[in-house]
Amino acid sequence: MKFSDILFRLLTLLPLLIGQVKAQNTSSAELAGTVEDMDKKPVSGINISVQEAGIETTTDEQGKFKIVAVKGDVLIFTKPGYLTYYHTVANGDAVKLQLNKTMPEAGMQDDVSIPFGIRKRREINGAVSTLKASRLPQVPSSSLTNLFAGQLPGLNVWQTGTLPGRDETTIVIRNRASFAGTNVPLVLVDGVARDFSDMDLSEIESINVLKDAASLAWYGNRAANGVLLITTKRGSAEQTRFTYDMQIGTQQPTVLAKPLDSYNFASLYNQALKNDGFNPLYSQQALDGYKSGTDPYQFPNNNFVRDFFKDNALIQRHVLTASGGSKAVRYFTNLSYFNQSGLFNHTDNPLFNSNVGYRRYNLRTNLDIQVTPLLTVQLDMGGRIEDRREPGSTSTTFLNTVFGTPANAFALKNEDGSYGGSNLFRSNPLAQLNSQGNRSEVTRVLLGTLNATHKLDFWLKGLSANVFYTFDIQGRYVSGRSQEYEVYERSATGTLSRFGTQTPLGYVAATFADNIRTNELWTGLDYDRSFGKHQIKVTTRYQQAVTFNPTRLQDKRQGFSGRASYSFNNRYYADFVASYTGSDNYRPGKQFGFFPAVSAGWVISEENFLKNIPILTYLKLRGAYGKAGNSLTGELNKFPYAALYNPATGSYPFGTSFAGQAGAAESTLPNPDITWETAYKTDLGLDAKLFKNSLSIYANYFNESRKDILTNPTYASILGLATYRINGGETRLRGFEGSVDFTQKFGAFTLSFGGNFTYAKNRILRITESAGLADYQKQAGHNIGGVTDFGKLMLVSDGLFKTQQEIDASPVQRFAAKLQPGDIKYRDINGDGIIDNYDRKTTDYNDTPNTYYGVHLGGKYKSVDFSLIGQGVSGRTINIRTLVMAGTNNTGYINQFSTEAWTANNPSAPYPRLGISDRGNNIADSDFWLRSGNYFRLKSVELGYTLPADLMQKLNLRSLRVYVNAFNLLNFNKTGLNVDPEMPFSGYNAYPYVRTLTAGLNLKF
Repeated sequence: MKFSDILFRLLTLLPLLIGQVKAQNTSSAELAGTVEDMDKKPVSGINISVQEAGIETTTDEQGKFKIVAVKGDVLIFTKPGYLTYYHTVANGDAVKLQLNKTMPEAGMQDDVSIPFGIRKRREINGAVSTLKASRLPQVPSSSLTNLFAGQLPGLNVWQTGTLPGRDETTIVIRNRASFAGTNVPLVLVDGVARDFSDMDLSEIESINVLKDAASLAWYGNRAANGVLLITTKRGSAEQTRFTYDMQIGTQQPTVLAKPLDSYNFASLYNQALKNDGFNPLYSQQALDGYKSGTDPYQFPNNNFVRDFFKDNALIQRHVLTASGGSKAVRYFTNLSYFNQSGLFNHTDNPLFNSNVGYRRYNLRTNLDIQVTPLLTVQLDMGGRIEDRREPGSTSTTFLNTVFGTPANAFALKNEDGSYGGSNLFRSNPLAQLNSQGNRSEVTRVLLGTLNATHKLDFWLKGLSANVFYTFDIQGRYVSGRSQEYEVYERSATGTLSRFGTQTPLGYVAATFADNIRTNELWTGLDYDRSFGKHQIKVTTRYQQAVTFNPTRLQDKRQGFSGRASYSFNNRYYADFVASYTGSDNYRPGKQFGFFPAVSAGWVISEENFLKNIPILTYLKLRGAYGKAGNSLTGELNKFPYAALYNPATGSYPFGTSFAGQAGAAESTLPNPDITWETAYKTDLGLDAKLFKNSLSIYANYFNESRKDILTNPTYASILGLATYRINGGETRLRGFEGSVDFTQKFGAFTLSFGGNFTYAKNRILRITESAGLADYQKQAGHNIGGVTDFGKLMLVSDGLFKTQQEIDASPVQRFAAKLQPGDIKYRDINGDGIIDNYDRKTTDYNDTPNTYYGVHLGGKYKSVDFSLIGQGVSGRTINIRTLVMAGTNNTGYINQFSTEAWTANNPSAPYPRLGISDRGNNIADSDFWLRSGNYFRLKSVELGYTLPADLMQKLNLRSLRVYVNAFNLLNFNKTGLNVDPEMPFSGYNAYPYVRTLTAGLNLKF
């Protein structure tokens, strides 16, 4: 049965079921009431629901409401900023209630998830940024990470791949702090290290970014790069809800290469040969033939990019969710379907589909069971099935063919219908799609969590015991169809020469590529008790985890974590967090480390000297200091502390027979003292609310000292063995992050806007460098990272040589046999009159920005709503050399940028002269090829309309919202090129960056 059929039947049944539930309540009476605050003023917008009945309403401007209920029903009154109130219906008399306001940052909507705990925003002393999933763009996306860009201070997100099913994204919290190990944060889903990018948006409740030491010390040597804590949704006994979400739309390339036609390619190729002193390859007859197009077989003129990329591709997402329950059992469950088609064209083989594509099914069920008054059990199950499809030649190979084959290489098909090709160009893109089969990769993931809490009040009031256990398994299955084709090169006389061997269509040998299992156990005690104005919260856990992977040895972790929190009068807060954690990858005796941290906060707005300032609602000062570690130090081998031996690659004569005997050789010289990186983090910040909570401000200064970073040892090369690195590096990261949010209601119109900003600057303080290295070539004192393909060390350019006289008067450049006008001119950094590798200079150009920001704007007028999200970066540099100089000897390195190459008639051209041989000077690593990678992207624009409530009541529906969304709509940059600076190579030698245009609906039963 198709997924669409299942959706149709479920959607048909749900309204009937809900109608039956409502029909059972037709004998109920209508209950009226009024809600006031403690000043006896009416409160509008209070949500009133009948527990476990799915009936709800809201108070009007006079605080009045009417709702259908019977004696014994429990009414639940909720509104942000007010305490939740439960009222049991006794009779049919009118209800009049007074609700208490909550303290600022301590309402029902102010819960913040921390490691194995929940705190009110008011209680958080560190740098923790929170985003509700409801604020994310409602757009189908194969990777959730893309939706986070520009949303939170301190969270830098950028795309590195756009292929369907491989929509890769890099996340860095603040900025890089290590030049050796990975800088990616620890990603946790409900407290467990799990991949979340392939989850469905409907599963997620909130995203929390933990950045300070007091938040990170809990995870010991795994958390120095920060933690991204994802919390999934749970059911509530207050209401039973069903929802259906649907989005259908199209994806379009934002940038695509515009390749040269045959005539211009051949003309420029001849020019490049002439520059190198060779005779032209293409005769005037050939040039005229390309220009006229009268013989497409002898003088082909292809546009592979135009022909093999569609203008758009279909994308869709469907989600069903149900949540509710009773006092004893509460549930949340969802089922989602996602389908993303590819942009490849001419994939219409009847036996297989060679277009790239991605299809995913997600299922999640979270259960909360009150087994006894003392025992609560949470049982969560999540799973997904992913199907990735690509051409049998692989997507990378096909893209290389499309972007790298010149227009005149061959006719796609010859006169007799055979595939065109040549000795130089044997890959035919049409044949790759129609006659080389396809490849399918199916991934199955099952995630299980058991979380049991037992109250121990009979021993000590406020004490409870907890056991948390996970069982995660993932498998990957690869299959497909396989075939090979042959191509025929047409000579000038029309004869054909064959290359390659055709084979019949067959099946690819199916394989199980992965079978990974992870088990994790956390168990311990919690204590939560108030003594008048004093409140104490203590959490302790023992942790043990193991990962089984058939391709490598087991990974094991173990440790103890604890947190003690104290508050006085809801005004003064303090936390002490510490862990003693270890990994089996270090030498016994050095496997464990202690990671302590402290934090404190002061709600200064509660003090008398600030309490009566009219515009100030809330102001908290906070700070944190402590230690965390990073065990992802870049050493991929297990047990780098141990002396290990591998079978020798050859044999050795041994004994009297002189026969070759197998031997063994020492692999890498071990480092018995190798350990994790250690980060000492300081955070100072404030949180404020002004103008009756209309304006919220978050500001934070941070300073991190990272030590024990792996750097190369200074062993002599005569040693003859590869060596592990040593913990001798040190860096510093400091900066500022902040956000401002404003929300105000003007009659029937609600306006909200705001933004976030992060500036994070890093520096290398200590790193092992070669003896005798010039100061201007040392990395110490410079930032971490570099430019793609270049790194940090490069030549400094000084424009292009205009004349031979200028070349003769300049220092000798030793990167080419002979310099010509139009070649890049370099500066003599060391002043020795010769430009060589000693003139390469360490620079601070970086492809990771030091500044990034986001803005948002939203509004609602009656039933119409809109939202806008923008994201930008600054301090980023991109390298365009591989774009401008793209190609091979077979293509003469000629491409669409070659029209702007230097010539005597165009001395102000932006790029050096064309050349096929002796290109070393112009392709050397230099700042000539660097451009600004700064950009501002209009990330999401959404416009929605919610149908009138009275119409919904007639249809037995809670609400129906329809909307349209544009994602990745526009990009503003100063590269001066038709490229996307976030992914400069997309659309040129990689799958294009895409914008997504969708229409959707959200239906609530």
